Amino acid sequence: MQDKRVSLLNLFLTSPLIFALLLSPLFMGCGRDPVPEPALSSVESLPVSGDTYVEASLGDPSRLNPILASDSASGSVNGYLFNGLVKYNRDLKLVGDLAESWEVRQGGLEIIFKLRKNVRWHDGVPFTAQDVVFTYERLIDPNVLTPYGSDFNLVKSVLAVDPHTVRVEYKEPFAPALESWGMGIIPKHVFQDGVFNTHPANRAPVGTGPYRFVELKTDEKAVLVANPDYFEGRPFIDRVVIRVIPDSSVQFLELRNQSIDFMGLRPDQYMAYDSFFQNHKKFRYPSFSYTFFGFNLKRDLFKDIRVRRALGMALDKREIIDGVLLGFGRSATGPFPPSSLAFDPTVEDVPFDPAQAKTLLAEVGWRDTNGDGVLDREGKPFSFTVITNQGNKVREQTALILQSHLARIGVRVDVRVLEWSSFIHDFVDKGNFDALILGWNLGRDPDQYLIWHSSQQGEGRYNFVGYNNPTADRLWEEGRRTFDPKERQNIYRQLHRIVAQDMPYIFLYYPDSLPTVHNRFQNVLVAPAGIGWNFREWFVPQQLQRYRLAR
Repeated sequence: MQDKRVSLLNLFLTSPLIFALLLSPLFMGCGRDPVPEPALSSVESLPVSGDTYVEASLGDPSRLNPILASDSASGSVNGYLFNGLVKYNRDLKLVGDLAESWEVRQGGLEIIFKLRKNVRWHDGVPFTAQDVVFTYERLIDPNVLTPYGSDFNLVKSVLAVDPHTVRVEYKEPFAPALESWGMGIIPKHVFQDGVFNTHPANRAPVGTGPYRFVELKTDEKAVLVANPDYFEGRPFIDRVVIRVIPDSSVQFLELRNQSIDFMGLRPDQYMAYDSFFQNHKKFRYPSFSYTFFGFNLKRDLFKDIRVRRALGMALDKREIIDGVLLGFGRSATGPFPPSSLAFDPTVEDVPFDPAQAKTLLAEVGWRDTNGDGVLDREGKPFSFTVITNQGNKVREQTALILQSHLARIGVRVDVRVLEWSSFIHDFVDKGNFDALILGWNLGRDPDQYLIWHSSQQGEGRYNFVGYNNPTADRLWEEGRRTFDPKERQNIYRQLHRIVAQDMPYIFLYYPDSLPTVHNRFQNVLVAPAGIGWNFREWFVPQQLQRYRLAR
Protein backbone atom coordinates (compact mmCIF):
# COMPACT_ATOMS: atom_id res chain seq x y z
CA MET A 1 0.00 0.00 0.00
CA GLN A 2 1.37 3.30 -0.75
CA ASP A 3 1.43 6.95 0.09
CA LYS A 4 4.21 9.44 -0.32
CA ARG A 5 5.80 8.17 2.87
CA VAL A 6 4.53 4.70 3.63
CA SER A 7 3.68 2.01 1.18
CA LEU A 8 2.45 -1.46 1.67
CA LEU A 9 4.28 -2.51 -1.30
CA ASN A 10 6.36 -4.46 -0.17
CA LEU A 11 3.31 -6.26 -0.92
CA PHE A 12 5.62 -6.67 -3.83
CA LEU A 13 3.28 -6.21 -6.61
CA THR A 14 3.31 -7.07 -9.81
CA SER A 15 -0.51 -11.14 -14.70
CA PRO A 16 -1.08 -13.46 -16.91
CA LEU A 17 0.18 -15.43 -19.92
CA ILE A 18 3.57 -15.28 -21.56
CA PHE A 19 3.75 -13.59 -24.94
CA ALA A 20 6.75 -12.77 -27.02
CA LEU A 21 6.19 -9.15 -27.93
CA LEU A 22 6.75 -9.77 -31.63
CA LEU A 23 3.66 -11.95 -31.61
CA SER A 24 1.53 -10.24 -28.97
CA PRO A 25 -1.22 -7.65 -29.40
CA LEU A 26 -0.39 -6.45 -25.89
CA PHE A 27 0.63 -2.93 -26.90
CA MET A 28 -2.13 -1.00 -28.55
CA GLY A 29 -0.68 1.51 -30.98
CA CYS A 30 2.76 0.08 -30.39
CA GLY A 31 4.80 -2.21 -32.63
CA ARG A 32 8.22 -3.76 -32.34
CA ASP A 33 10.76 -3.07 -35.07
CA PRO A 34 12.17 -6.35 -36.49
CA VAL A 35 15.68 -4.93 -36.67
CA PRO A 36 18.72 -6.71 -35.17
CA GLU A 37 20.08 -4.85 -32.15
CA PRO A 38 23.66 -3.53 -32.45
CA ALA A 39 26.25 -4.01 -29.75
CA LEU A 40 26.10 -1.40 -27.00
CA SER A 41 29.72 -0.41 -27.65
CA SER A 42 28.79 0.76 -31.15
CA VAL A 43 25.78 2.82 -30.07
CA GLU A 44 25.62 6.60 -29.97
CA SER A 45 24.55 7.51 -26.42
CA LEU A 46 22.98 10.93 -26.93
CA PRO A 47 19.53 11.37 -25.38
CA VAL A 48 16.76 10.82 -27.91
CA SER A 49 13.00 10.29 -27.67
CA GLY A 50 11.27 7.03 -28.49
CA ASP A 51 10.69 3.42 -27.42
CA THR A 52 8.47 1.79 -24.80
CA TYR A 53 9.34 0.76 -21.26
CA VAL A 54 7.56 -2.39 -20.06
CA GLU A 55 7.35 -2.91 -16.31
CA ALA A 56 6.03 -5.99 -14.50
CA SER A 57 3.64 -5.72 -11.57
CA LEU A 58 2.48 -8.57 -9.35
CA GLY A 59 -0.77 -6.76 -8.58
CA ASP A 60 -3.58 -5.15 -10.52
CA PRO A 61 -3.65 -1.33 -10.25
CA SER A 62 -7.25 -0.69 -9.25
CA ARG A 63 -7.38 2.82 -7.78
CA LEU A 64 -5.71 5.40 -9.98
CA ASN A 65 -6.29 8.20 -7.52
CA PRO A 66 -3.49 9.06 -5.05
CA ILE A 67 -5.97 9.81 -2.27
CA LEU A 68 -7.67 6.41 -2.51
CA ALA A 69 -4.72 4.20 -3.53
CA SER A 70 -3.86 1.96 -0.58
CA ASP A 71 -1.79 -0.59 -2.51
CA SER A 72 1.53 -0.23 -4.26
CA ALA A 73 0.30 -1.55 -7.62
CA SER A 74 -1.98 1.46 -7.86
CA GLY A 75 0.61 3.72 -6.28
CA SER A 76 3.32 2.84 -8.79
CA VAL A 77 1.05 3.83 -11.70
CA ASN A 78 -0.05 7.00 -9.92
CA GLY A 79 3.60 7.97 -9.59
CA TYR A 80 3.78 8.47 -13.36
CA LEU A 81 0.51 10.44 -13.50
CA PHE A 82 0.39 12.76 -10.50
CA ASN A 83 2.60 15.24 -8.65
CA GLY A 84 2.67 16.52 -5.09
CA LEU A 85 3.71 19.98 -4.02
CA VAL A 86 7.10 18.53 -2.97
CA LYS A 87 9.12 15.40 -3.72
CA TYR A 88 12.37 13.69 -2.74
CA ASN A 89 15.39 14.11 -5.00
CA ARG A 90 18.16 11.58 -5.64
CA ASP A 91 19.75 12.37 -2.26
CA LEU A 92 16.45 12.10 -0.38
CA LYS A 93 16.18 15.85 0.14
CA LEU A 94 12.80 17.52 -0.21
CA VAL A 95 12.59 19.74 -3.28
CA GLY A 96 9.79 21.49 -5.11
CA ASP A 97 7.45 19.62 -7.42
CA LEU A 98 4.20 21.48 -8.16
CA ALA A 99 5.47 24.09 -5.71
CA GLU A 100 8.46 26.02 -7.01
CA SER A 101 9.26 27.33 -3.51
CA TRP A 102 7.88 27.58 0.02
CA GLU A 103 8.39 29.45 3.25
CA VAL A 104 7.87 27.97 6.73
CA ARG A 105 6.73 30.57 9.26
CA GLN A 106 5.78 30.80 12.95
CA GLY A 107 7.89 27.87 14.00
CA GLY A 108 6.14 25.54 11.57
CA LEU A 109 2.57 26.72 12.17
CA GLU A 110 2.34 28.19 8.68
CA ILE A 111 3.65 27.19 5.25
CA ILE A 112 3.33 29.43 2.22
CA PHE A 113 3.64 27.50 -1.06
CA LYS A 114 4.40 29.32 -4.30
CA LEU A 115 3.06 27.16 -7.12
CA ARG A 116 4.50 26.76 -10.59
CA LYS A 117 2.69 28.83 -13.20
CA ASN A 118 3.31 26.67 -16.25
CA VAL A 119 1.45 23.53 -15.17
CA ARG A 120 -1.61 22.09 -16.92
CA TRP A 121 -3.68 19.05 -16.20
CA HIS A 122 -3.54 16.38 -18.86
CA ASP A 123 -6.82 17.66 -20.32
CA GLY A 124 -5.32 21.14 -20.79
CA VAL A 125 -6.97 22.90 -17.83
CA PRO A 126 -4.51 25.06 -15.82
CA PHE A 127 -3.43 23.79 -12.40
CA THR A 128 -4.16 26.31 -9.64
CA ALA A 129 -4.24 26.74 -5.89
CA GLN A 130 -7.91 25.71 -5.90
CA ASP A 131 -6.82 22.17 -6.81
CA VAL A 132 -4.65 22.06 -3.68
CA VAL A 133 -7.52 23.25 -1.49
CA PHE A 134 -9.87 20.71 -3.08
CA THR A 135 -7.36 17.88 -2.50
CA TYR A 136 -7.07 18.84 1.17
CA GLU A 137 -10.86 18.94 1.54
CA ARG A 138 -11.15 15.40 0.16
CA LEU A 139 -8.38 14.14 2.46
CA ILE A 140 -10.24 15.32 5.57
CA ASP A 141 -13.71 14.32 4.34
CA PRO A 142 -14.87 11.44 6.59
CA ASN A 143 -16.83 9.98 3.68
CA VAL A 144 -13.71 9.58 1.54
CA LEU A 145 -12.06 6.16 1.82
CA THR A 146 -8.49 7.35 2.29
CA PRO A 147 -5.87 6.02 4.72
CA TYR A 148 -3.96 9.33 4.63
CA GLY A 149 -6.36 11.71 6.35
CA SER A 150 -4.53 11.72 9.69
CA ASP A 151 -1.58 13.47 8.05
CA PHE A 152 -3.86 16.48 7.69
CA ASN A 153 -5.77 16.36 10.99
CA LEU A 154 -3.55 19.08 12.48
CA VAL A 155 -4.17 21.43 9.58
CA LYS A 156 -6.22 24.43 10.70
CA SER A 157 -6.89 25.80 7.23
CA VAL A 158 -5.73 25.68 3.61
CA LEU A 159 -6.33 28.91 1.72
CA ALA A 160 -5.82 29.82 -1.92
CA VAL A 161 -4.32 33.30 -1.50
CA ASP A 162 -4.22 33.71 -5.28
CA PRO A 163 -4.14 31.25 -8.20
CA HIS A 164 -0.50 30.38 -7.50
CA THR A 165 -0.15 30.81 -3.73
CA VAL A 166 -1.39 28.48 -1.00
CA ARG A 167 -1.26 29.21 2.70
CA VAL A 168 -1.45 26.24 5.09
CA GLU A 169 -2.01 26.92 8.79
CA TYR A 170 -1.54 24.28 11.48
CA LYS A 171 -3.22 24.00 14.87
CA GLU A 172 0.09 22.95 16.40
CA PRO A 173 3.59 22.15 15.10
CA PHE A 174 3.70 19.08 12.85
CA ALA A 175 7.20 17.84 12.02
CA PRO A 176 6.29 15.84 8.87
CA ALA A 177 4.18 18.75 7.56
CA LEU A 178 6.30 19.56 4.54
CA GLU A 179 6.73 15.94 3.55
CA SER A 180 2.99 15.31 3.84
CA TRP A 181 2.46 17.67 0.89
CA GLY A 182 4.13 15.08 -1.31
CA MET A 183 0.58 13.69 -1.54
CA GLY A 184 -0.55 13.65 -5.17
CA ILE A 185 -2.78 16.64 -6.01
CA ILE A 186 -6.04 15.86 -7.82
CA PRO A 187 -8.03 18.08 -10.25
CA LYS A 188 -11.00 19.93 -8.78
CA HIS A 189 -12.68 20.40 -12.15
CA VAL A 190 -12.74 16.62 -12.70
CA PHE A 191 -13.94 15.51 -9.26
CA GLN A 192 -16.18 18.36 -8.09
CA ASP A 193 -19.23 16.57 -9.53
CA GLY A 194 -20.08 12.93 -8.80
CA VAL A 195 -19.35 10.49 -5.97
CA PHE A 196 -15.66 10.72 -5.15
CA ASN A 197 -15.03 7.13 -4.04
CA THR A 198 -16.58 5.64 -7.19
CA HIS A 199 -15.88 8.43 -9.65
CA PRO A 200 -15.05 7.23 -13.20
CA ALA A 201 -11.82 9.25 -13.06
CA ASN A 202 -10.48 6.80 -10.48
CA ARG A 203 -9.92 4.44 -13.41
CA ALA A 204 -9.35 7.03 -16.14
CA PRO A 205 -7.18 9.55 -14.29
CA VAL A 206 -6.28 13.11 -15.21
CA GLY A 207 -3.03 14.22 -13.60
CA THR A 208 -0.18 16.69 -14.08
CA GLY A 209 2.61 14.10 -14.25
CA PRO A 210 5.21 13.20 -16.87
CA TYR A 211 2.90 10.56 -18.37
CA ARG A 212 -0.74 10.66 -19.45
CA PHE A 213 -3.22 7.85 -18.99
CA VAL A 214 -4.18 5.89 -22.12
CA GLU A 215 -5.71 2.59 -21.06
CA LEU A 216 -6.38 0.29 -18.12
CA LYS A 217 -7.36 -3.35 -18.61
CA THR A 218 -8.14 -5.23 -15.42
CA ASP A 219 -5.68 -8.03 -14.67
CA GLU A 220 -3.75 -7.23 -17.86
CA LYS A 221 -2.06 -3.86 -18.18
CA ALA A 222 -2.01 -0.10 -17.77
CA VAL A 223 -0.73 1.99 -20.69
CA LEU A 224 0.66 5.52 -20.36
CA VAL A 225 2.12 7.92 -22.91
CA ALA A 226 4.67 10.73 -22.49
CA ASN A 227 3.21 14.12 -21.62
CA PRO A 228 4.55 16.61 -24.19
CA ASP A 229 3.55 19.56 -21.96
CA TYR A 230 5.17 18.32 -18.75
CA PHE A 231 6.47 21.30 -16.80
CA GLU A 232 9.95 19.80 -16.33
CA GLY A 233 10.17 18.72 -19.95
CA ARG A 234 8.84 15.77 -21.94
CA PRO A 235 10.24 12.37 -20.87
CA PHE A 236 12.46 10.68 -23.46
CA ILE A 237 10.64 7.32 -23.19
CA ASP A 238 7.49 7.56 -25.34
CA ARG A 239 5.36 5.01 -23.58
CA VAL A 240 5.15 3.10 -20.30
CA VAL A 241 3.28 -0.20 -20.06
CA ILE A 242 2.72 -1.80 -16.66
CA ARG A 243 1.89 -5.45 -17.25
CA VAL A 244 0.09 -7.37 -14.53
CA ILE A 245 1.99 -10.65 -14.13
CA PRO A 246 1.04 -12.10 -10.73
CA ASP A 247 3.83 -14.66 -10.53
CA SER A 248 7.49 -13.75 -10.20
CA SER A 249 8.55 -16.95 -11.98
CA VAL A 250 6.46 -16.01 -15.01
CA GLN A 251 7.90 -12.50 -14.82
CA PHE A 252 11.39 -13.98 -14.93
CA LEU A 253 10.60 -16.03 -18.03
CA GLU A 254 9.28 -12.91 -19.72
CA LEU A 255 12.39 -11.04 -18.67
CA ARG A 256 14.58 -13.69 -20.29
CA ASN A 257 12.42 -13.46 -23.42
CA GLN A 258 12.95 -9.68 -23.32
CA SER A 259 9.21 -9.08 -23.30
CA ILE A 260 9.47 -7.00 -20.13
CA ASP A 261 12.19 -4.48 -19.30
CA PHE A 262 12.02 -4.27 -15.53
CA MET A 263 11.20 -6.44 -12.53
CA GLY A 264 12.22 -6.84 -8.92
CA LEU A 265 14.20 -10.07 -8.74
CA ARG A 266 13.93 -12.77 -6.13
CA PRO A 267 17.26 -13.73 -4.56
CA ASP A 268 17.39 -17.03 -6.48
CA GLN A 269 16.72 -15.15 -9.71
CA TYR A 270 19.41 -12.60 -8.91
CA MET A 271 21.86 -15.48 -8.42
CA ALA A 272 21.03 -17.02 -11.81
CA TYR A 273 23.82 -17.56 -14.32
CA ASP A 274 25.19 -14.33 -15.75
CA SER A 275 24.19 -15.53 -19.22
CA PHE A 276 20.58 -14.98 -18.15
CA PHE A 277 21.36 -11.28 -17.79
CA GLN A 278 23.30 -10.58 -20.97
CA ASN A 279 20.58 -8.09 -21.90
CA HIS A 280 19.87 -6.66 -18.46
CA LYS A 281 21.63 -4.75 -15.71
CA LYS A 282 21.24 -6.00 -12.15
CA PHE A 283 21.29 -3.76 -9.09
CA ARG A 284 21.55 -4.49 -5.39
CA TYR A 285 21.16 -2.10 -2.46
CA PRO A 286 19.50 -2.17 0.98
CA SER A 287 15.80 -1.48 0.77
CA PHE A 288 14.05 0.88 3.15
CA SER A 289 11.50 -1.77 4.02
CA TYR A 290 10.75 -4.84 6.08
CA THR A 291 8.67 -8.02 5.83
CA PHE A 292 6.57 -9.14 8.77
CA PHE A 293 4.33 -11.89 10.13
CA GLY A 294 1.40 -9.93 11.56
CA PHE A 295 -1.41 -10.97 13.90
CA ASN A 296 -5.04 -9.89 13.97
CA LEU A 297 -5.01 -8.68 17.55
CA LYS A 298 -8.79 -8.65 17.67
CA ARG A 299 -8.78 -12.44 17.52
CA ASP A 300 -8.74 -13.98 21.01
CA LEU A 301 -5.99 -16.38 19.96
CA PHE A 302 -3.39 -13.60 19.71
CA LYS A 303 -4.39 -11.19 22.48
CA ASP A 304 -1.93 -12.57 25.05
CA ILE A 305 1.62 -11.27 24.50
CA ARG A 306 2.97 -14.63 25.69
CA VAL A 307 1.35 -16.34 22.73
CA ARG A 308 2.84 -13.89 20.25
CA ARG A 309 6.24 -14.10 21.87
CA ALA A 310 6.10 -17.91 21.87
CA LEU A 311 5.35 -17.94 18.14
CA GLY A 312 8.28 -15.60 17.58
CA MET A 313 10.62 -17.83 19.59
CA ALA A 314 9.57 -20.85 17.52
CA LEU A 315 10.80 -19.25 14.28
CA ASP A 316 14.37 -19.73 13.11
CA LYS A 317 14.74 -16.53 11.12
CA ARG A 318 18.25 -17.49 10.07
CA GLU A 319 16.77 -20.37 8.06
CA ILE A 320 14.54 -17.87 6.24
CA ILE A 321 17.35 -15.40 5.57
CA ASP A 322 19.84 -18.04 4.45
CA GLY A 323 17.43 -20.42 2.71
CA VAL A 324 14.93 -18.03 1.13
CA LEU A 325 16.73 -14.69 0.89
CA LEU A 326 20.08 -16.41 0.20
CA GLY A 327 21.70 -13.82 2.43
CA PHE A 328 20.21 -10.83 0.54
CA GLY A 329 18.85 -9.22 3.69
CA ARG A 330 19.11 -9.29 7.46
CA SER A 331 16.94 -10.17 10.44
CA ALA A 332 14.49 -7.44 11.48
CA THR A 333 14.12 -6.27 15.07
CA GLY A 334 11.39 -3.65 14.73
CA PRO A 335 9.56 -1.14 12.55
CA PHE A 336 12.61 0.88 11.44
CA PRO A 337 15.32 -0.40 9.06
CA PRO A 338 19.01 -0.10 10.02
CA SER A 339 19.63 2.94 7.81
CA SER A 340 16.93 4.93 9.63
CA LEU A 341 17.96 7.33 12.39
CA ALA A 342 15.05 5.87 14.35
CA PHE A 343 16.58 2.38 14.34
CA ASP A 344 17.64 1.36 17.85
CA PRO A 345 20.69 -0.92 17.60
CA THR A 346 20.25 -2.01 21.23
CA VAL A 347 16.98 -3.83 20.50
CA GLU A 348 17.73 -7.53 20.49
CA ASP A 349 16.16 -10.00 18.12
CA VAL A 350 13.65 -12.52 19.43
CA PRO A 351 15.73 -15.57 20.40
CA PHE A 352 15.14 -18.86 18.64
CA ASP A 353 14.09 -21.09 21.55
CA PRO A 354 11.34 -23.66 20.76
CA ALA A 355 11.52 -25.17 24.26
CA GLN A 356 10.83 -21.83 25.90
CA ALA A 357 8.10 -21.19 23.35
CA LYS A 358 6.28 -24.35 24.48
CA THR A 359 6.71 -23.31 28.12
CA LEU A 360 5.12 -19.92 27.44
CA LEU A 361 2.20 -21.52 25.64
CA ALA A 362 1.70 -23.95 28.52
CA GLU A 363 1.44 -20.97 30.87
CA VAL A 364 -1.51 -19.76 28.82
CA GLY A 365 -3.11 -23.20 28.92
CA TRP A 366 -2.04 -24.59 25.56
CA ARG A 367 -0.99 -28.25 25.98
CA ASP A 368 -1.26 -31.40 23.90
CA THR A 369 -3.79 -33.22 26.05
CA ASN A 370 -4.75 -35.95 23.56
CA GLY A 371 -1.34 -36.79 22.10
CA ASP A 372 -2.16 -35.82 18.51
CA GLY A 373 0.81 -33.46 18.25
CA VAL A 374 -1.33 -30.31 18.26
CA LEU A 375 -1.70 -28.09 21.32
CA ASP A 376 -5.23 -27.62 22.59
CA ARG A 377 -7.12 -25.68 25.22
CA GLU A 378 -10.65 -26.31 26.40
CA GLY A 379 -11.05 -28.85 23.61
CA LYS A 380 -9.99 -26.50 20.82
CA PRO A 381 -6.78 -27.02 18.84
CA PHE A 382 -4.23 -24.22 18.43
CA SER A 383 -4.88 -23.65 14.75
CA PHE A 384 -5.04 -20.61 12.49
CA THR A 385 -4.61 -19.52 8.86
CA VAL A 386 -1.88 -17.23 7.57
CA ILE A 387 -2.53 -15.41 4.30
CA THR A 388 -0.15 -13.80 1.85
CA ASN A 389 -0.24 -12.45 -1.69
CA GLN A 390 -0.02 -14.55 -4.82
CA GLY A 391 3.07 -14.37 -7.01
CA ASN A 392 5.60 -13.47 -4.34
CA LYS A 393 7.53 -16.72 -4.02
CA VAL A 394 9.71 -15.37 -1.21
CA ARG A 395 6.60 -14.72 0.86
CA GLU A 396 5.11 -18.10 -0.01
CA GLN A 397 8.34 -19.92 0.91
CA THR A 398 8.55 -17.93 4.13
CA ALA A 399 4.99 -18.97 4.99
CA LEU A 400 5.84 -22.64 4.45
CA ILE A 401 8.93 -22.41 6.66
CA LEU A 402 6.87 -20.65 9.30
CA GLN A 403 4.26 -23.40 9.04
CA SER A 404 6.95 -26.06 9.55
CA HIS A 405 8.56 -24.32 12.52
CA LEU A 406 5.28 -23.79 14.34
CA ALA A 407 4.25 -27.40 13.74
CA ARG A 408 7.31 -28.44 15.78
CA ILE A 409 5.83 -26.78 18.89
CA GLY A 410 2.33 -28.14 18.26
CA VAL A 411 0.75 -25.20 16.43
CA ARG A 412 -1.18 -26.02 13.25
CA VAL A 413 -0.98 -23.36 10.54
CA ASP A 414 -2.79 -23.38 7.22
CA VAL A 415 -1.28 -21.25 4.45
CA ARG A 416 -3.58 -19.50 2.01
CA VAL A 417 -2.19 -17.58 -1.00
CA LEU A 418 -4.57 -15.00 -2.46
CA GLU A 419 -4.80 -12.98 -5.66
CA TRP A 420 -3.49 -9.48 -5.01
CA SER A 421 -6.61 -7.33 -5.33
CA SER A 422 -8.75 -9.75 -3.33
CA PHE A 423 -5.99 -10.11 -0.74
CA ILE A 424 -5.91 -6.36 -0.11
CA HIS A 425 -9.52 -5.32 -0.50
CA ASP A 426 -11.42 -8.40 0.73
CA PHE A 427 -9.10 -9.55 3.50
CA VAL A 428 -6.54 -6.99 4.68
CA ASP A 429 -8.74 -3.87 4.40
CA LYS A 430 -11.64 -5.61 6.10
CA GLY A 431 -9.58 -7.25 8.87
CA ASN A 432 -10.75 -10.63 7.56
CA PHE A 433 -7.72 -12.71 8.56
CA ASP A 434 -6.02 -14.51 11.46
CA ALA A 435 -2.45 -13.68 10.48
CA LEU A 436 -0.62 -12.52 7.39
CA ILE A 437 2.80 -12.15 5.82
CA LEU A 438 3.29 -8.77 4.27
CA GLY A 439 5.72 -5.88 4.14
CA TRP A 440 6.06 -2.11 4.31
CA ASN A 441 8.06 0.18 2.08
CA LEU A 442 8.75 3.21 4.25
CA GLY A 443 9.28 6.91 3.76
CA ARG A 444 12.43 8.50 5.09
CA ASP A 445 10.65 10.48 7.78
CA PRO A 446 10.27 8.12 10.77
CA ASP A 447 6.62 9.04 11.33
CA GLN A 448 4.61 5.81 11.13
CA TYR A 449 1.49 7.15 12.81
CA LEU A 450 -0.65 5.77 9.96
CA ILE A 451 0.51 2.22 10.69
CA TRP A 452 0.62 2.12 14.49
CA HIS A 453 -1.62 4.73 16.10
CA SER A 454 -4.79 3.21 17.56
CA SER A 455 -6.94 5.80 15.73
CA GLN A 456 -5.83 4.37 12.38
CA GLN A 457 -7.99 1.26 12.56
CA GLY A 458 -10.92 0.63 10.27
CA GLU A 459 -11.56 -0.46 6.71
CA GLY A 460 -8.88 0.66 4.28
CA ARG A 461 -6.59 2.00 7.01
CA TYR A 462 -3.09 0.82 7.75
CA ASN A 463 -3.41 -0.31 11.37
CA PHE A 464 -5.26 -3.38 10.15
CA VAL A 465 -3.85 -5.63 12.91
CA GLY A 466 -5.60 -3.56 15.60
CA TYR A 467 -2.52 -2.46 17.57
CA ASN A 468 -3.39 -0.32 20.61
CA ASN A 469 -0.85 0.98 23.13
CA PRO A 470 -1.61 4.33 24.85
CA THR A 471 2.08 4.96 25.57
CA ALA A 472 2.98 4.35 21.95
CA ASP A 473 0.06 6.54 20.82
CA ARG A 474 1.40 9.41 22.92
CA LEU A 475 4.90 9.00 21.49
CA TRP A 476 3.64 8.85 17.88
CA GLU A 477 1.80 12.11 18.58
CA GLU A 478 4.82 13.64 20.28
CA GLY A 479 7.10 12.64 17.41
CA ARG A 480 4.89 14.55 15.02
CA ARG A 481 5.14 17.69 17.16
CA THR A 482 8.90 17.57 17.71
CA PHE A 483 11.26 19.34 15.32
CA ASP A 484 14.61 18.93 17.07
CA PRO A 485 16.37 16.03 15.24
CA LYS A 486 17.96 14.59 18.37
CA GLU A 487 14.71 14.68 20.34
CA ARG A 488 12.84 13.06 17.45
CA GLN A 489 15.46 10.31 17.22
CA ASN A 490 15.01 9.69 20.93
CA ILE A 491 11.24 9.40 20.59
CA TYR A 492 11.32 7.04 17.64
CA ARG A 493 13.98 4.82 19.16
CA GLN A 494 11.68 4.43 22.15
CA LEU A 495 8.95 3.44 19.73
CA HIS A 496 11.27 0.93 18.05
CA ARG A 497 11.68 -0.74 21.45
CA ILE A 498 8.02 -0.54 22.49
CA VAL A 499 6.60 -1.95 19.25
CA ALA A 500 9.26 -4.69 19.21
CA GLN A 501 8.34 -5.67 22.79
CA ASP A 502 4.59 -5.64 22.12
CA MET A 503 5.01 -7.87 19.05
CA PRO A 504 1.91 -6.97 17.04
CA TYR A 505 4.10 -8.33 14.25
CA ILE A 506 6.98 -10.76 14.25
CA PHE A 507 9.44 -8.62 12.32
CA LEU A 508 11.04 -11.08 9.92
CA TYR A 509 13.66 -9.42 7.74
CA TYR A 510 14.93 -6.27 6.04
CA PRO A 511 15.35 -7.41 2.41
CA ASP A 512 17.76 -6.03 -0.17
CA SER A 513 16.33 -4.42 -3.30
CA LEU A 514 17.27 -6.46 -6.37
CA PRO A 515 15.89 -4.68 -9.46
CA THR A 516 16.93 -5.38 -13.02
CA VAL A 517 16.53 -3.16 -16.10
CA HIS A 518 17.07 -3.93 -19.79
CA ASN A 519 20.47 -2.61 -20.77
CA ARG A 520 19.23 -0.66 -23.76
CA PHE A 521 18.02 1.97 -21.29
CA GLN A 522 20.67 4.61 -20.67
CA ASN A 523 21.14 7.06 -17.77
CA VAL A 524 19.90 4.55 -15.19
CA LEU A 525 21.65 5.84 -12.09
CA VAL A 526 21.78 4.40 -8.57
CA ALA A 527 21.51 7.00 -5.81
CA PRO A 528 20.44 7.07 -2.15
CA ALA A 529 16.89 7.11 -3.54
CA GLY A 530 17.59 3.84 -5.43
CA ILE A 531 16.89 3.74 -9.16
CA GLY A 532 14.04 5.34 -11.06
CA TRP A 533 14.30 8.73 -9.36
CA ASN A 534 15.38 10.20 -12.74
CA PHE A 535 13.15 8.07 -14.98
CA ARG A 536 12.15 11.10 -17.04
CA GLU A 537 15.79 11.27 -18.17
CA TRP A 538 16.13 7.61 -19.13
CA PHE A 539 16.44 7.08 -22.87
CA VAL A 540 17.14 4.44 -25.50
CA PRO A 541 19.60 5.24 -28.31
CA GLN A 542 17.95 5.20 -31.72
CA GLN A 543 19.79 2.05 -32.84
CA LEU A 544 18.53 0.11 -29.80
CA GLN A 545 14.88 1.15 -29.83
CA ARG A 546 12.59 -1.85 -30.06
CA TYR A 547 9.09 -0.39 -30.23
CA ARG A 548 7.55 2.33 -32.32
CA LEU A 549 4.25 4.09 -31.84
CA ALA A 550 1.71 3.61 -34.57
CA ARG A 551 1.20 6.86 -36.45
